[in-house]
Amino acid sequence: MEFPVLETERLKLRQLRLDDASDLYDYFSKDEVTEYYDLATFTERKQAEDLIQMWIDSFSSLRSIRWGVTLKSEDRVIGTCGFHKWSQKNRRAEIGYELSPAYWRQGYMSEVLDAVIRCGFHELGLNRIEAQISQDNIGSRKVLEKAGFQEEGVLQDYFYLKDRFVDAAIFAVLKRDIC
Repeated sequence: MEFPVLETERLKLRQLRLDDASDLYDYFSKDEVTEYYDLATFTERKQAEDLIQMWIDSFSSLRSIRWGVTLKSEDRVIGTCGFHKWSQKNRRAEIGYELSPAYWRQGYMSEVLDAVIRCGFHELGLNRIEAQISQDNIGSRKVLEKAGFQEEGVLQDYFYLKDRFVDAAIFAVLKRDIC
């Protein structure tokens, strides 16, 4: 499968490359980015290289797909978005994303989700896209709701993050609800 390149009004979503590691390190080294993420805040560039390599390898085996989000005006990664837990048999996947804080609250992630969801339903053959977020992650909740996701319930003590158990709200959007 060829990696799909997506474009929105302001953004280009492309395959990540190892030379994007400095960009990812720049924002993954900020606690506010990793607060609800299942990764520790980065302390060295190699962590970003390893994460990118994992995403590249996972796409090669069609287990996941992760786009690097860049502004059309410059080829610098400001965030990522993609599908993991991709079940081709069941035609579903879980979506995940993050964005550099310099670009928060400007509508960028809504733009990204719109393009990625359309690609998931129309090009990747998905029928269901899920998201699991910490109950406290209000920013992510707003982004998901704006994109058409519905909350389906709460999974108690579902994540073990930052030395504590965290409840997860599960959201989903179905192809029939969007298309």
